[in-house]
Amino acid sequence: MKLFVPGRICLFGEHSDWAGAHRRTNAELGKGYTILCGTNQGLYAEVKAHPSKLIVRATLDDGRTEGPRELPMQREALLAEAETGGFFSYAAGVAYQVLTQYRVGGLEIDNYRTTLPIKKGLSSSAAICVLVARAFNRVYDLKLTTRGEMEYAYLGEITTPSRCGRMDQGCAYGDRPILMTFDGDRIDIAELKVPRDLHLVIVDLHAGKDTKEILARLNGCYPFAENDLHRAVQEYLGPINGRIVQAAAGAIRAGDAEQVGYLMTEAQREFDAHLRPACPAQLTAPVLHKVLAYEPIRPFILGGKGVGSQGDGSAQFVVKDSAAQQKVIEILERDLGLTGLTLTIAAARRVRKAVIPAAGFGTRLFPASKAMKKELFPIVGRDGRAKPVILAIIEEALAAGIEEICIIIQPQDRPYFEEFFGMPPPVELLHKLSREDQQYVQYLLDVARRITWVPQSSQEGFGHAVYCARAWVGDEPFLLMLGDHLYASDNDVPCARQLLDVFERVGHSVVGLKVTPVEEIHNFGCVGGTWVEPGSLLAITEFYEKPDAAYAREHLHVDGMDDGQFLTVFGQYVLTPQVFQYLDEHIAHNVRERGEFQLTSCLEHLRQEDGVAGYVVKGRRFDIGLPDAYRQAMIDFRTA
Repeated sequence: MKLFVPGRICLFGEHSDWAGAHRRTNAELGKGYTILCGTNQGLYAEVKAHPSKLIVRATLDDGRTEGPRELPMQREALLAEAETGGFFSYAAGVAYQVLTQYRVGGLEIDNYRTTLPIKKGLSSSAAICVLVARAFNRVYDLKLTTRGEMEYAYLGEITTPSRCGRMDQGCAYGDRPILMTFDGDRIDIAELKVPRDLHLVIVDLHAGKDTKEILARLNGCYPFAENDLHRAVQEYLGPINGRIVQAAAGAIRAGDAEQVGYLMTEAQREFDAHLRPACPAQLTAPVLHKVLAYEPIRPFILGGKGVGSQGDGSAQFVVKDSAAQQKVIEILERDLGLTGLTLTIAAARRVRKAVIPAAGFGTRLFPASKAMKKELFPIVGRDGRAKPVILAIIEEALAAGIEEICIIIQPQDRPYFEEFFGMPPPVELLHKLSREDQQYVQYLLDVARRITWVPQSSQEGFGHAVYCARAWVGDEPFLLMLGDHLYASDNDVPCARQLLDVFERVGHSVVGLKVTPVEEIHNFGCVGGTWVEPGSLLAITEFYEKPDAAYAREHLHVDGMDDGQFLTVFGQYVLTPQVFQYLDEHIAHNVRERGEFQLTSCLEHLRQEDGVAGYVVKGRRFDIGLPDAYRQAMIDFRTA
C-alpha cells in the first residue's frame, strides 16, 4: 500500500492552538483560531503489515536514507524509543499509542521519498506521525476517521520530547484548507471551500530559529497576565488573531486573494507589535523582514508573513497568479540565493456530469425484460406524464443542475434509446398530439443533446459498468445514479441536488444513505460510521456489500440509531475521479466478487485514501428491478 502525507502550512493563527488550550485554566482568554492547508510537498511511503516488529526506513529531504530501524511491537520498547527524539521516535510514539488502544501487529514503513523541507515550519514531524497513524489505520482497518488519525498522530508526537501544538497534525486533512478552533481541550474543524484558485509561494530563508526558545518565552505569558508584555501577547493570540482569522476564512471562501494577502500583512504587523518584545532574539527575524519588504517582488505579491512559530525559518506570500509564483521564486533565488516552493489551493470543482448504468439484462424482470429494456418500462411521473423510467432518472439529474449525462448501455440496445430520445414521431402521428405534447417532443430532442451513449460490451458487474465511463468523465467529480431506481424528494430540493450540496460543502466523495430495517439490509450495500451531524451527515468508516444481520449488528451499527435500523446505500453517489484508479486495479488484476467487478470494495479504498461522507437523503427511492417493487413504484411514485 502506498501513502502520501503532505506537510502543512499555517496560513493564519500561529501559536493560537496552545494559547487557546490555556482556556482550561483561564476562561477569560480568547479562543484560538488557525487556518491550515496541506503543502504540495510531503512524505511518500510504502507500508505493509509485519507480524511482530515496527520497521522504518526514512529518506531525508536531501535524498540521504536512514535505517531501516527495527523495534519489537512491545509497549515498553516503543515508549523507550519514543522518548529519545528524532525521526524514529515519532514512529515509535504513534505505534505506542495505537498499540495501547488496539490489538495490532507490526508495520514495515519504507519512506522512499521526501520532498518536504525539514525544520522549516511545515510540520515535517507531524507528517511523520500522521503517516504512521494512517498506515496502522489502513493496514489493520481500524476504522479511524481523518480526525481520528490526527488525534493518534498528536498523542504519538507528544510521547516524544517534541512539545508540538494541536494544529500541526492538521496535515492529515491533505490539500483542503481547514479552520481550526481551540477552546481548552475542545477542537473544532471546518473545511473551507475555495471558489477560485489561491496561489502562494513558500520561501526557505536559509537562516535559523530556535523554536523551543520562542515557545518557552511565549508560554511564559500564560495562563494569567502579570504585566503589560503578557497582556499584549494574550491580546494578539486571542481577540486580534480571532478577528484576523475569521476575516481570512471569509476571504478564502469568497476566493478574494487580495483580501487574503492584505490580512497576511496585517497579521504580521500585529504579530511584530505584540509578540516580538516577548522574544526579541528570535522574533526580530531580520532575514524574514528583509524578504517581506523586498521591493523587486512587490509587483507580483498581494501580501505575506512568516511561517509556523515565525522567526527566520520560512516566509509565505499570496501572489497574483501562477506566473507570479514562478517570477517571485526566480527573483528571490537570483538576488538573495533563496529557494521557494509553490502552493496552489485549488478551487472546489463543480459537478457537471452524471453517469447512469443501464446495461443490465433485467433478469429479475424476465420475461418482460426480453420484450423491453427495464429502463424503458413505463412509470407515471410526478408531473402526471407516463414516461420511461430512464427519463425520470435523467430529469432528476437535470433538476439537480447536471449539464451532461452518460448512459452505459449494451451496444445492441443503442437504437432503442436513440429512437426514443432522438427521433420525433412520424409526421402523421405528430399532428395527432396536443400542442403541449408536440412541445414535449422538442423537449426530448433537447434532452438527447445532453446524452452520451457509452457501450458496455460485456456485463461484468456494477463496478465494470461505472468503469466504462472513465474516459468520458475524465478528471472531474461526477454524479452516479442507478438505472433501475427512481427518486422522490421529501422537499423542494431534488435528492441528487442534496448530495451535490453536501459534496460542495465537504469537498470529497459523498454517498446517499437511507435508514433500512435489519431484515432488509441483505439486499443492499451497507455502511458504518460516526455522525458528523447527527441523523444527517456521517463520516463513513466501512462499506459492506449485502451483509447478514449478525455481521451488521457487530460491525455496522451507528450510535444513536435503533438496534433494528441500519444505513444502506440510497442509489446516488457523488464521486471523485480517483475511484477509477481502484476500478482499474481490480479489472487489471481480475479482482472479482461473486464473479463480477463491484463498486463497493473500490468505495472502501476511496474511503481509506480520501474519505467518503454519507448523507441521509431527505427523500425516497423506488427500486424497479423486482416485480413487486416495480408494481409498488407504479402506485407510489406519482404521489411521492
